[in-house]
Amino acid sequence: MTAPSFSRMRRHLFAALLFAGSLTGACVVHAAGPKEVVIGYQDMVLPWRHAQETQAVEKATGYKITYRKLASGAEVTRALASGAIQIGEAGSSPFAAALSQGVPIQIFWIADNINNAEALVARRGSQVKTLADLKGRKIGIPHVSTSHFHALVALQAAGLNAKDVKILNLRPPEILAAWERGDIDAAFVWDPVLAKIKQSGDVLTTSGQIAAQTGKATFDALAVRTDFARDHDAFLQQFVKVLDASDRRYSSNPGAWTADSAEVKAVAKWSGAEPSSVPDSLKLYAFVPASEQAGPQWLGGGKNSVVARSLEATAQFLQSQGSVQQVLADYSVGVNDTWVRRAAQP
Repeated sequence: MTAPSFSRMRRHLFAALLFAGSLTGACVVHAAGPKEVVIGYQDMVLPWRHAQETQAVEKATGYKITYRKLASGAEVTRALASGAIQIGEAGSSPFAAALSQGVPIQIFWIADNINNAEALVARRGSQVKTLADLKGRKIGIPHVSTSHFHALVALQAAGLNAKDVKILNLRPPEILAAWERGDIDAAFVWDPVLAKIKQSGDVLTTSGQIAAQTGKATFDALAVRTDFARDHDAFLQQFVKVLDASDRRYSSNPGAWTADSAEVKAVAKWSGAEPSSVPDSLKLYAFVPASEQAGPQWLGGGKNSVVARSLEATAQFLQSQGSVQQVLADYSVGVNDTWVRRAAQP
């Protein structure tokens, strides 16, 4: 073999090794999954809408993000179950139902403690002054939502049950349309629709009041498909940091979030609310920092955490109403405090 032919052979071998290495690298990237994610969200009035507007998550993670607006928590959990979205935003009630039905998800961030941000409102002129007056009346409620759960709890506390009223399964935009037509006597919903129906209605009770009276609290959260979480640990870590920073940005100076501020305009744009109503809407929620979410009261307490116990209590109630068939022995299987613990570290 001559020297030139040997040299050519070495070059060919080296090129072949480089090509093989590139294929191996491509396989590794493919196995870990592409750097993109579809996030399902609702029309909730939350501080992190500003992060959506400014593409803060994209900048922090380098991921391509598609935000898909869905009309109810039930739609969010169905999309998570089918794999149409990888991360979804919903209330504790639809997440309790989803976990009970075996949807492979993990709740990893508490978007808010609902507090007084959801309310049962009676339309003026309906002659409904108390919860007991709702007997035989039509109530618009998004099915299997936190509002649905608390409506049933409130009715039970008032000596009524679901059969004593006519509950219409309506998504928030449909509630507003039915309200304006005079087709319903009351509604249990959240902003921005809540702010609009309050203009011609009277609040009978709120989620905060129901929780204080019964001990059954509700919250909104974000959950991730288990298979996506397994392959995208670093993304979730950065995502939670953006969520925490968004809430702290609001909580540290809520007075700066005025109707004409960039933050409020972003919240209004993404939620469909009027900018003038956003500051008051935000005040109705309680936003929990990562440092608290990592503790035993929220995500970090295992089976005895507030989140796990709330999910269990909600599932038990939904089962009694025929909305779910089974209740899990331990709802902490659907709760993951990994990323809030990291975000809470100095």
